[in-house]
Amino acid sequence: MPRRTDIESILVIGSGPIVIGQACEFDYSGTQACRVLKSEGYRVILVNSNPATIMTDPGMADATYVEPLTLEVITSIIDKERPDALIANLGGQTALNAAVELGEAGVLDSYGVELIGVSLEAIKSGEDRDEFKAIIERCGAEVARSFIAHSLKECHEAARELGYPLVVRPSFTMGGLGSGFAHTPEELERIAGEGLANSITNEVLLEESILGWKEIEYEVMRDSADTCIAVCSIDNVDPVGVHTGDSVTIAPALTLSEEQASQLRELSFKIIREVGVDTGGCNIQYALDPSSGRVIVIEMNPRVSRSSALASKATGFPIAKISAKLAIGYTLDEISNDITGRPASKDPSVDYVVVKVPRFTFEKFPGADPRLTTSMKAVGEAMAIGRTYTEALQKALRSIDKPIVQFHWNEPAPTPEETTALVEAVKVPTEARLVQIQQAIRGGASLEELHEATKIDPWFLDQMFLLDEVAQRLKGAPALNREVLEDAKRHGFSDSQIATIRGLSEETVREVRGAFEIHPVFKMVDTCSARFDASTPYAYSTYEEENEVRPRQREAVIILGAGPNRIGQGIEFDYSCVHAAMALRSRFDTIMVNCNPETVSTDYDISDRLYFEPLTLEDVLEIYRAELAAGPIRGVIVQLGGQTPLSLAEGLKKAGVPILGTSPESIELAEDREEFGKILDQAACPAPAHDVAHSVAQVHEVAERVGFPVLVRPSFVLGGQGMAIINDTAALSDYLDRPDIDQLFERGPLLIDRFLDAATEIDVDALYDGEELFLGAIMEHIEEAGIHSGDSACVLPPMTLSSRQLERIAASTEQIARGVGVRGLVNIQFALLSDTLYVIEANPRASRTVPFASKASGVALAKAAALIQVGESIASLREEGILPAQDARFIDEGGSIALKEAVLPFRRFRREDGSVVDTILGPEMRSTGEVMGIDRDFPRAFAKSQSSACGELPTEGTVFISIADSDKRAIVFPAARMRELGFTILATAGTASVLRRNGIEATVVRKSSAGRGPNGEATVVDLINDGLIDLIVNTPQKSSNRHDGYQIRTAAAANDRTIITTLQAFNAVVQAIEARLSGAFSVRSLQEWDAVRKGEMK
Repeated sequence: MPRRTDIESILVIGSGPIVIGQACEFDYSGTQACRVLKSEGYRVILVNSNPATIMTDPGMADATYVEPLTLEVITSIIDKERPDALIANLGGQTALNAAVELGEAGVLDSYGVELIGVSLEAIKSGEDRDEFKAIIERCGAEVARSFIAHSLKECHEAARELGYPLVVRPSFTMGGLGSGFAHTPEELERIAGEGLANSITNEVLLEESILGWKEIEYEVMRDSADTCIAVCSIDNVDPVGVHTGDSVTIAPALTLSEEQASQLRELSFKIIREVGVDTGGCNIQYALDPSSGRVIVIEMNPRVSRSSALASKATGFPIAKISAKLAIGYTLDEISNDITGRPASKDPSVDYVVVKVPRFTFEKFPGADPRLTTSMKAVGEAMAIGRTYTEALQKALRSIDKPIVQFHWNEPAPTPEETTALVEAVKVPTEARLVQIQQAIRGGASLEELHEATKIDPWFLDQMFLLDEVAQRLKGAPALNREVLEDAKRHGFSDSQIATIRGLSEETVREVRGAFEIHPVFKMVDTCSARFDASTPYAYSTYEEENEVRPRQREAVIILGAGPNRIGQGIEFDYSCVHAAMALRSRFDTIMVNCNPETVSTDYDISDRLYFEPLTLEDVLEIYRAELAAGPIRGVIVQLGGQTPLSLAEGLKKAGVPILGTSPESIELAEDREEFGKILDQAACPAPAHDVAHSVAQVHEVAERVGFPVLVRPSFVLGGQGMAIINDTAALSDYLDRPDIDQLFERGPLLIDRFLDAATEIDVDALYDGEELFLGAIMEHIEEAGIHSGDSACVLPPMTLSSRQLERIAASTEQIARGVGVRGLVNIQFALLSDTLYVIEANPRASRTVPFASKASGVALAKAAALIQVGESIASLREEGILPAQDARFIDEGGSIALKEAVLPFRRFRREDGSVVDTILGPEMRSTGEVMGIDRDFPRAFAKSQSSACGELPTEGTVFISIADSDKRAIVFPAARMRELGFTILATAGTASVLRRNGIEATVVRKSSAGRGPNGEATVVDLINDGLIDLIVNTPQKSSNRHDGYQIRTAAAANDRTIITTLQAFNAVVQAIEARLSGAFSVRSLQEWDAVRKGEMK
């Protein structure tokens, strides 16, 4: 059936902010959908609240709304745009839930909007646990013995029937939120209570335990002609009990027999038909009992899933793109496979192995339970391709950019006692489990022992024994000869690993390898295992004979991507890399290097060539070598992908690789306190009192000299890792006692600055070409200095800065950019205190604020930066219309006000007793994503940002206030306004006393530490747990005794209540509540805001 002509415009719903369980893989799928639908001639309307995505670029849709994904707002967009159809199966669970809500509210029917891609009935069939169970049974398959519950009482009744342990699975959630294995009634109470709260239908499924079974996934697709294909099978190394997003996964599945694979493929087709997914893809998860062969269907997602991005990148078969085409009427046999040119109606096949490894950041959440469960905790992932499992696994582990997860043989083998302890430790799945298994093998543990402890399939364990054998041969060889070296490389050993095993330097190993001419060849991902001719720009390395890199004529630019997502280095850097590829493609062959399967940059048609490879010096040098043989290369861009590629700049230059834009010397200079201080002196830019400590022993002395409070941070840090505000010597001793303290000194000294308490922090993104500065954005933080810029709300244009201050910021930025030697983007953080402008730090690279600044200002900063890096000037970019005549130092009074707000993952990270880790914000970044609110004034824009980030702000009810002594003077006005708006105010005794003396009625409530009163009077934590408080304001005391504050913040997070921890944010919230009380949100697309800036509309 050809494309539908009865519809002209389509609304695409995005997935909202990056959160654990729903990350940038949905930006990838949504971007593919928008590009396909536009190319087919439809008017595309997009709504998504996330400014960091490529999807929300104005060029991806005809009308782009960066707005809250709420029923009210989406209805307003439908009313304004009148789309003919809605596609919701490409935006994760958020979009699916929004479609259900629109359908049930009657919005789709009243506006005549057709839901395409997946029906409401199919969504409900996949999510309604009773209905899904009936469907599976009709397919002749089994689900685990289970009960549906809508209350804790029903949960306990079900537990009496099922016994412990049992599985809790909420309906309509993502990333396993609210799920888990309950071993006791107390655990059931906690896990099921959270699951009921997280499910939009207040429904959980309680299942018999299938812990330890094999977990298998299938990605399947179906078209309107009932043709079904299996895109990919996925094997989980971890057995059932660990969320698939937290497990090492393999595609295709390697441990199934042919009969099992055929059985699961056919069953998947029956399920997709029975559920009613008429056009598109879905993910089905199975549990397989290795002892009996019994198969249980765990669940299915009637949408493009988180695993779909992995399956697409693993096979070269673009699931989201094809799903979008199926939704508009095409059948699979009418869609051409881009790579082979043949119809897309046949299963893709591969002649290699793909391994995905999750990326965790438990170190950001001290005290969090490190155990992996069915509730996902990974913040990102890396993927690698190899000819064998061992090669792909080792490449994937080094792609994670985290030394503790890589196999090592440089220490003495564990003793028998240590080996026994390791075998005991691997019974509990954690981030370190694979390395613990590897070390236990070195210590003499048997395969049977390890299988019994972990329930990991013996085949995967046997492969780890094989790796140990290779390492032992490498270690014991009389010399590092060709045969030994080739053997190690074929099993994925890096030069760095070989060097530590042999007691050599990495450079020496590279030289030996070069002397033997042992280099990887690059093979192409072709979707067909080389059965047909394929034109593919998508390569991976392996150690074989035939190289498939084709010659080129044009000069090339290599762009190094950001690697796996992690807190501090997220999708924002992928955005800048994609923009560079888009900007340069008309002038150069663009070559992307990245290892993240979730992102748009690793889509095979974003750049001219894609290398799916680890971002290490060894791997990048081999790509450069292969491409230099294929054609001319202008150079490598390292400044757009965050700290990962930036850390390679010096090594690449030493090896003779030309670095485009800001030089490695300039990058180093910005981090060298002494040299950077000279630049600030020349520019007459004051910096806070500062010094450096080269060892732990020096820290106390330096801090005393600088003067408390101090801000400490390691050199070359991204995401504020290791940063902290220290108020006294006792707190500094606690900081130096952290387990990773030695790692914080690895890349340079510890930087110690006097902390500027009560300063206003300002973020600047600018372009510099060596002659002229273009000020891209000046962003004012809502919170005072001391909260990481990634976690702080910020506003653009700034709200409280005068034109004189803007000129001072511009002048200082230009002097610093010139002094450092910037060519491209620079991010500078200033602090304004008592009318003195201090420089906190300068980063001569793209920052995480670039996408937000670009969407808010209408200027594509990353595209301009890429062009400057290849020789364009700011003047020439103005002539071409890429940059406007005026920059951010001029504020358009009639323009938009944009707010960026952080989205925090605290609810995912709980202590072993189930309590949430502390939600207090500080200089170390903890947010996983962000949202944007954009409107004509600050209160409305802030209200939108809060609605997108943490749900609607309350417009009535009860507010609890407990603030630090230093904030009590300033609390009076916002508290008085809340009282005038009709809120009831509760407060702790000290705060209530201040409020009463200022004529504000407040009821005293007991602190948590005081316990209940003699007559059973509740504490504030009891009131929060009972749902009697709607808004919590709690600013922390500066002393280390913060137990009451911690109890309040964790209760708020556990009960999904809005909590504010700074006075500045409370003032903004009061304004936002007033804005909400004044009426519904108005909506305007980014394209319309651009027209306003150009004077084309009001």
